[in-house]
Amino acid sequence: MSTISPEQINLVVVLGPTASGKTALGVKLAQRFAGEIISADSRQVYRGMDIGSGKDLEEYEQIPYHLIDIVDPGYEFNVFEFQKRFCDAFAEIQHRDHMPLLVGGTGLYLESVLSQYQFTEVAINTELREALATQSHESLTARLKALNPKLHNTTDLLDRERLVRAIEIAEAERHSKQPSVALPEISPIIFGIKWERAVLKKRITERLKQRMEHGLIEEVERLHQQGVSWESLHFYGLEYRFVAAYLKGELNRNDMFQKLNSAIHTFSKQQEKWFRRMERKGTTIHWLDGASDPYTQAIEMLTP
Repeated sequence: MSTISPEQINLVVVLGPTASGKTALGVKLAQRFAGEIISADSRQVYRGMDIGSGKDLEEYEQIPYHLIDIVDPGYEFNVFEFQKRFCDAFAEIQHRDHMPLLVGGTGLYLESVLSQYQFTEVAINTELREALATQSHESLTARLKALNPKLHNTTDLLDRERLVRAIEIAEAERHSKQPSVALPEISPIIFGIKWERAVLKKRITERLKQRMEHGLIEEVERLHQQGVSWESLHFYGLEYRFVAAYLKGELNRNDMFQKLNSAIHTFSKQQEKWFRRMERKGTTIHWLDGASDPYTQAIEMLTP
């Protein structure tokens, strides 16, 4: 196994599917190399969404973390803002002479940093919005796909407001190639945690049971009571979507658990598919066996 000196890199990345043990590994590496963790999770940015998003903050112990609990539910956080906030956190951590560790499973967020996506900051275009107001959802979808054939965030196609905003951004980017985020020079080492599929499925199911026991349903109910609509909860991930359906009486508890569990298994496969696509596009991921002490495997690669 090849070795890489910590002096040669300025970013350690830990990725993997849900329930693979990313946070635990990230914390151990941060403890070893005086690091701070930057979360690459699209839901952990939201305050109050703790159990469903799997924050597991007790795992961090004394390790500083970033991009967790930074906005309230209802705020439209996106990959462009993630990239900006990553850059700020990265600079802060480097200024303290600490090692930044990017840890998470949201492929789009990870890739926006690792592949240096260039985004353009886009203001509201009132004239365009007025023109789009009379068009059908199908017409808007077709227009966005024509503007952006390699659309990353397909959830934009589900909600009209997000669809209009995506068209607005795509139209602006077509006319301007000036990026509004000055991306840092990164020299990363990327670790991925892998498990046998059958073992990962058991880990996912067991973790879901624990979250149910620790108050997942109560968390979703509280969020709704605080003003987060059922429609909004639909977009905050599988746990919030299925538990909301249960609370609305659309599913009984057993069906909710079984359908949610199955959906998370499918989601984990989609995550793995995204990581394989990253590899095909040239990203080097050093895969660690989750069942055989991934920390020791990573240290062997990081120690000359």
